[in-house]
Amino acid sequence: MTARLGMHTLTRDRGLLFGGDYNPEQWPEHVWAEDVELMKAAGVNLVTVGVFSWARIEPEPGARDFGWLDRVLDLMGAAGIAVDLATPTASPPPWLGHRWPETLPVDESGHRLWYGSRNQFCPSSRVYRERALSIVTDLADRYAGHPALALWHVGNEYGQICHCDESAAAFRTWLEERYGDLDGLNEAWGTTFWSQRYGDWAEIVTPRRAPYLINPTQNLDWQRFCSDALLAHYRAERDILRERTPDTPITTNFMGLFKPVDSWAWAGEEDIVSNDWYPEPGDPLAPARSALVHDLMRGLGRGRPWLLMEQATTGVNWRPHNLPKPPGQFRLESLQALARGADGLCYFQWRASRFGAERFHAAMVPHAGADTRLHAEVRAHGQELRRLASVAGEPVPARVAMVFDWASWWALEERGRPSDRLNATDQLLAYYVPLWERGVSVDLVPPDADLTGYALVVVPNLFLVSDRDAAALTDYARGGGVLVVGPFSGVVDPRAHIRTGRFPAPLREVLGASGEEWLPAAEEVRCRWAGGAEFTAHTWTELVAAEGAEPVAEFAGGDLAGRPAVLRHRAGDGPGSGIAWYVATMPEPEALGELTARALADAGVRGAVPDGAPPPPGVEAVRRGEVLFLLNHGAEAASVPIPGPAVDLLTGAATDGPVTLPPRAVVALRPHG
Repeated sequence: MTARLGMHTLTRDRGLLFGGDYNPEQWPEHVWAEDVELMKAAGVNLVTVGVFSWARIEPEPGARDFGWLDRVLDLMGAAGIAVDLATPTASPPPWLGHRWPETLPVDESGHRLWYGSRNQFCPSSRVYRERALSIVTDLADRYAGHPALALWHVGNEYGQICHCDESAAAFRTWLEERYGDLDGLNEAWGTTFWSQRYGDWAEIVTPRRAPYLINPTQNLDWQRFCSDALLAHYRAERDILRERTPDTPITTNFMGLFKPVDSWAWAGEEDIVSNDWYPEPGDPLAPARSALVHDLMRGLGRGRPWLLMEQATTGVNWRPHNLPKPPGQFRLESLQALARGADGLCYFQWRASRFGAERFHAAMVPHAGADTRLHAEVRAHGQELRRLASVAGEPVPARVAMVFDWASWWALEERGRPSDRLNATDQLLAYYVPLWERGVSVDLVPPDADLTGYALVVVPNLFLVSDRDAAALTDYARGGGVLVVGPFSGVVDPRAHIRTGRFPAPLREVLGASGEEWLPAAEEVRCRWAGGAEFTAHTWTELVAAEGAEPVAEFAGGDLAGRPAVLRHRAGDGPGSGIAWYVATMPEPEALGELTARALADAGVRGAVPDGAPPPPGVEAVRRGEVLFLLNHGAEAASVPIPGPAVDLLTGAATDGPVTLPPRAVVALRPHG
C-alpha cells in the first residue's frame, strides 16, 4: 500500500464517511437536485458514481459523453459531497460483445456467455484490455484535479473466469513463468498419473469440462492464474489513475470471504481496503460471520482502517427469499463494522432503481420516497456518526491471530478428497465464534505473517502449507506462543502433493502428535475430556497417537475409543517455550468453546469486558482505541458491567455501572474521569 494514502486521506477533513452508490444516469436530471438536498440532510459525505456507466460514457466505439458526468461531479462538489469515481469497466456495453465476441467469457463447457447482464468480459482478452484502458485513461484525464474527486474505485467485485482459447494461451504463459519448462510442470502436476504427461505447451488448456476428475494441481494453478489475471488488469487501470492523480487514493471492492480472488495478494495493491457485505437476516450466525469478515478486512489492510463500500438498509433482491431487516438492524450492522475498524459506512444504493435486475434491492431512499420510516433511520444514522468522529483512525488491538490462506482453501476443496463436508470457511467460522462470544478481538493473517506480538495463534485448517510457513508456526510456539491447529492440516505441499509419512508431517514435532488415518464420521461421535465430562463431535475423526503431547480429550466410542481427540503439548524444553494444541475432530460448539477457553488461559488473553468474563449471549464486545463498543444482537435486553465511569459517545450520557442494552442497541463507551 502507498504509505501516504489511506482512509486518513479521506477522513482527515470529513470525519467518518457515510453514503453509498449513486446512479444518477437512471434518473431525470430534475431528481438530482432533490437527491443532493436529501444527501445533505442525511449527512452523506461520500457517493460512488459511475460503476456501471460505460455505455453512457461511450455510447459507441470511440465516442465520449462526459457532459452528464461533469454536471454530477459539479453538483456534488458544490454540496461538499466527495465522489468515489469508478472506472466503468466491470460491465462492458453491448457493442463490445457484438463487434468483438472474443471479449465475452466462455464457461468450462465451452459455452460463450453473452451480454444482457453484467460482468461479461474475458480477463485475458486483449481487445477488452485495450478498450477498458482507453476509457480509463480518458476518465482520468478528464477528472484529475476535479474538487469533488476524493477516491478512485477500480472496476467492481472482481471474480470473472473465462475458459476461452485466449485465456488458455495466457494460462500457458503464466505456467511457463512459474515452472520454466515442461519438465518442471510435469513434475509439479504429477502427470505420470492417468497418462497426463504434456510434451508441448500447446497441449495445455484450461481445466475445462472433462469426463471425470481434473488434475488437482492443474486446478490449483488455474485458480492462482485466474486471481492473478484479474489482478493484472486491476493494476493496469490503477497505474493509469495513479500516474494522473498521485494524491488520490485507489480501491476496489472485495466481497468478504470470496473464493475466486486471493485477497491477500490483492490487498497490498490498494491504498484502501474496501468490502461489500450483505449479512443474511435469517442467519443466526450472521453477527459472528460479519465480525469475522470485518476482521478480515482489517487484516488485509495490516490493521489500517477500511471502507464498507456496500451494505443494505433492508432486504436485497438476489436471495431466494429476501427477508427484511427489522427497525434498527442496519444501524446495528453498520456500527458493528465501525467498531471493527471501518472508517466509512456506505450502502448500495442511494435511491432504489425503478427498472433493471435490482428493482427490488433496498436503498437509502426507498421506492416510497424520503417520507418513510426507513429513510428517517438513514438520516438519523448519518447524523449520529458525527458524534463518533473521534473514533476515525483508531486501531482495534488484538492479541489473537487466526491464519487463513486462499491457496489452502482452493486445494482443500478440490473434488476427490476424503469428505466434502469439511471446508475451509466453515472451519474458520467454527473456531472464530467462541472468541467472538468472549469479546476477544482477532486479527486474520496469512500463513507468512509476522506472528510476533500475538499471544495466541489459531489455525482452523491449513491443508496446504509450505515448509517455510510450517517452520514459522513451529518457531512461534517454541518461542512462547500458544498455537491451536485444527484437523486435516499440513496435508499437502504448495504443489498439492501429499506429504507422505505420519501427518501433519511439517507440524508433527511441534504438536507432539501424529496420525496415520483420516476417518470421516458417519454420525455424531462421543468424546470425553480428561476428567470425565463428555461432548460430541461430528463429520471428521483421525487416528492419532501422542508423541509427547498430553491427550486432554479422547474418543469415547466406536473403533477410536480411548484414542486422542484433542492434544496439548509443551512446545520446547526451555522456560520460554509455548503450548501447541492439536484437534483431531470437529467438536460441537460448546466443546470448541471449552477448548478455546483453555487456550486463552494458556495465552493469558482476556476479553473486552471487565474481568475478561464473556458478555451476555448475543452481546458483542470489542474495543477500538480506548472506546468499548457493546452491541446487542440478541432478542432480549442484556446487562453488561463496565470498568468504571464512561461516556456513551452516541448519546453523551455518562454511566458508572452496568449498562442495559435493549435488543439491537449499541453503546460506544469512552472512559471518563
